[in-house]
Amino acid sequence: MTAPRILIVEDEPALAGVVRDYLLAAGMVVDLLSTGTHAVQTALAKPHDLVILDLMLPGVDGLTICRELRQKSDVPIIMTTAKVEEIDRLLGLEMGADDYVCKPYSPRELVARVRAVLRRRPLVGHAPEDDPEARLLIDAEGWRATVDGADLDLTRREFSLLSALAARPGRVFSRDQLLSLAFPDNTEVFDRTIDSHIRNIRRKIHVKADWDPIRSVYGVGYAYEG
Repeated sequence: MTAPRILIVEDEPALAGVVRDYLLAAGMVVDLLSTGTHAVQTALAKPHDLVILDLMLPGVDGLTICRELRQKSDVPIIMTTAKVEEIDRLLGLEMGADDYVCKPYSPRELVARVRAVLRRRPLVGHAPEDDPEARLLIDAEGWRATVDGADLDLTRREFSLLSALAARPGRVFSRDQLLSLAFPDNTEVFDRTIDSHIRNIRRKIHVKADWDPIRSVYGVGYAYEG
């Protein structure tokens, strides 16, 4: 199988070098840029499978690069930033990145995030395949969700929330975004009630399958990692 090609756009040489070495050790091909000036052209010139994109860059900032890439490509993007508050702001701007990582981060964790995103999307030049081992199945018409074949017995609000998360695996959603996606017409649901619904969903999944596919992102929100 073709090795995944990763583009790192990072202006901190030491950090970029460490991340590159970890990705190479994981069997990936790596291209490296230290400014944002030619990031879009570089990302599109070769068939990259994922872009690791810093927010604050000389030349062109990561915000602009992400927007331009999303207009021209669906290449997965993991954005990195030095402030968790910036992640919340980026989520509010609907940047379209597949994941967000706050500095300082562990290179091992970043590699794990890269692998998780790549597992959810076919490599460039490879046709997507159905996943015969998917654990969670959602029947939108029947308002029914099952895990490993067992019915989760979700309430309608829990079903709406899990459906919104599972529709974009790996995507980090803020509580406000989940409110808009899962309960667009319900003014009686508040952002902190999301936490209560998530706890209930996790409990029901754990009872049926001893599994927790929902990742909490501190200070930001949640992502489905199934």
